[in-house]
Amino acid sequence: MSEFDYDLFVIGAGSGGVRASRIAAGLGARVAVAEERYFGGTCVNVGCVPKKLFSYAAHFHDDFQDSAGYGWESGAPDFNWSTLVANKDNEINRLNGIYEKILKSNNVTIFESRARITGPNSVSVDDKTVTAKHILLAVGGWPSVPGYPGSEHAITSNEVFYLDKLPKSIVVQGGGYIALEFASIFARFGVETTLVYRGDKLLRGFDEEIRDFITEEIGRHVTLKLNDDIVSISKEHDGLKVLLTSGIELAADEMLAATGRKPMTTDLGLDTVNVELSSSGGIKVNEEFQSTEPSIYAVGDVIERMALTPVALAEGQIVSRQLFGGPKKDLSYENIATAVFCHPNIATVGLSEQEAIAKGLDIDVYTSKMKPLKHTLSGRNEYSFAKLIVNRSDDRVIGMHLVAADAGELVQGFAVAMNCGATKADFDNTIGIHPTLAEELVTMREIRD
Repeated sequence: MSEFDYDLFVIGAGSGGVRASRIAAGLGARVAVAEERYFGGTCVNVGCVPKKLFSYAAHFHDDFQDSAGYGWESGAPDFNWSTLVANKDNEINRLNGIYEKILKSNNVTIFESRARITGPNSVSVDDKTVTAKHILLAVGGWPSVPGYPGSEHAITSNEVFYLDKLPKSIVVQGGGYIALEFASIFARFGVETTLVYRGDKLLRGFDEEIRDFITEEIGRHVTLKLNDDIVSISKEHDGLKVLLTSGIELAADEMLAATGRKPMTTDLGLDTVNVELSSSGGIKVNEEFQSTEPSIYAVGDVIERMALTPVALAEGQIVSRQLFGGPKKDLSYENIATAVFCHPNIATVGLSEQEAIAKGLDIDVYTSKMKPLKHTLSGRNEYSFAKLIVNRSDDRVIGMHLVAADAGELVQGFAVAMNCGATKADFDNTIGIHPTLAEELVTMREIRD
């Protein structure tokens, strides 16, 4: 008879927590999971899934306009926000059920309530204390709103999916993934959209040429207020008044604060154990995702490595296999592809030009700016941009960056090639599919000056 109630107690039933629970249970462990909010975590409920559905909806705006150049004659269709929200809710509810079913079908005990750590091997949940040999924290992150006067009037990416009605105007604060995506989406829904960002160009941390390019492209549809920030928000009888550091006052129906997320480690009981946190509240872990309290592990957004759903899935799987006898596998954070679903999309894998230079690498850079064939007839003033970073010493492609429709779909396959060590010669020897935008990635021949 084990001295513990469970072999593994997981706090958080998002992507990482559910994957870890399923794998551990499949390896014979007695597993319990606590989830106080919703199955599937941020991604399924207020993150990548509903956001991608909204992005699909926004793309129809462009498609309807573009069709005229191809001979389709019809009036502009009406957009019904309530229909989109209701259909999105139905899909999210379906996914919630799938995640719950995964847990139940693997005999994982579910606590639908908040859990708090009370010791290295104990958790308080449902007004009782249970024990576990190992505890896994997969609690994710939560939107962070700056503390300016009137910040309580701002909404975040949690609430934006559930607005009762489509605003006529919106101010979006931020210059990262979420800000760009929602600014693009609302602009195409016909909302007067203003994006306020304290930097001089969008997407800090991305390749500088990509930043320059996407800032220009986003600026075609969204009013940009760069090198500026929000001082305060005040409630007016007909909406909000947003004051900027420049002195400009913006009137808007809604203000979306897309200013980052912080790990959800508050009120988790971590003061009862020896778990070391970062300055922003993230859990510090070693290469095996073990915290400074040996019995407690953590994965996903709460460890502040890469806030991506597939990464959390991989981390959760690794933890369970190393704890309960499955095949062990290390996780490399190199060449993990990611996408920004703004309009047009951005996808990137590997190093930026600046990162390669900072590493002291001798590189060649290939770039191509092109107007997609589709827009030769649609008349849309939208361009695409491709960039390859090549390490001269071995000819390996060490960075790829693409701004284009469906960029994520295109770059995913190239990420496989880069993980296999593909060289620029391999790219050059690959016959492109014509006419496609993807062929641009295997036909770039001239090194940028």
